[in-house]
Amino acid sequence: MPKITVPLGPQHPALKEPGNFMLILEGEEIVDATLRLGYNHRGIETAAESRNFVQATYLIERVCGICSHAHATCYVTNVEHIAGLEVPKRAQAIRVVVGELERIHSHLLWLGVAAHEIGFDTLFMYSWRDREHVMDALETISGNRVHYSMNTIGGVRRDISKEDLDEILKKLSVLEERTKYYIKLATQEPTLHARTKGVGMLPTKEALKRDACGPLARASAIARDVRKDDPSLVYNQLDFKVITSDSCDVFGRLYVRVFEILESVKILRQVLPYLPEGPIAVKTPPKIPAGEWVTRYEAPRGEDVHYVKSDGGTNPARVKVRAPTLANFESVAYMLKGDQLADAPLIIAAIDPCFSCTDRATLVRGGSSNVELMKDLRTRAIEYYKKKGIDFSKVS
Repeated sequence: MPKITVPLGPQHPALKEPGNFMLILEGEEIVDATLRLGYNHRGIETAAESRNFVQATYLIERVCGICSHAHATCYVTNVEHIAGLEVPKRAQAIRVVVGELERIHSHLLWLGVAAHEIGFDTLFMYSWRDREHVMDALETISGNRVHYSMNTIGGVRRDISKEDLDEILKKLSVLEERTKYYIKLATQEPTLHARTKGVGMLPTKEALKRDACGPLARASAIARDVRKDDPSLVYNQLDFKVITSDSCDVFGRLYVRVFEILESVKILRQVLPYLPEGPIAVKTPPKIPAGEWVTRYEAPRGEDVHYVKSDGGTNPARVKVRAPTLANFESVAYMLKGDQLADAPLIIAAIDPCFSCTDRATLVRGGSSNVELMKDLRTRAIEYYKKKGIDFSKVS
């Protein structure tokens, strides 16, 4: 049977962000697949290095709308370690509260997207309706529904009042009840079983070989969770389970996420009523001493890793972000092989990809690749637009 190549993306109804998957087919079966990134690169790391440490906090948060608190927590933790700051316990607990609400938000959003990919739009509308409860809770705490801007260097920006706490606990009760309904769907609904069981297989051995993380790894029977393996904030004082599945398929990734929502509710009920007394932040110097630090954090999609270096000035000398999607893309090509073309969007969606978290740009010239500094790229851009009659040389 002849092989044909089918491009999936960068513009495709099944992809919410731009990425290109080249699928090699024999009939309807995928026999090979390659991934190409680079359509969504924004230069966040370099942009952060041209701002002071506080300004960079809120820029780093915009790496991703769904994992914004995870990215900001990673970044400020690095700066706090370099500066030798001790974050108050109350601030640490509030960071956990926002982080777990963000996890619930992300998993409900993913459930809706996955349901939409298989044509189960009723579930899509249900889960996104219920997602409003957690977004309202985040707005109650931070004033924002997406980029919460709760983190600041040395603590958090806003406190949680007694009235807000009671309101959030009420919303958690609703979310817990609705999640139990989704668990019933996941275990009994034949439509979900037919479209998810045995699809996008990633055996435990292959997941370990490809360094999978987050729900993708846990759905392949790997009990890997930074909150347990390398606890920060107040996670070492909390009682919760690492949810795993041995099905190694899309169904397992669904199972892990819906049960993780219940664990997040369990964590929030341990933290919210018992927030430590005291301040929510400590004073931070404008200049951070020279040094470097690496922090990892369990974002909703998996292990998020940030590196920050200071040269003793007011701006970070280097910021590096390794989002969980970048780690999990290595597994996507493997999971696609052997499945049908119709399952490709769901298999890709099952890792909950975030292209804006992941995207990188490499300049390729004459068959070789190299990294150019931002000033060199700016000079090239100015020269390019001058030929078109536009002078950007005086624009800062």
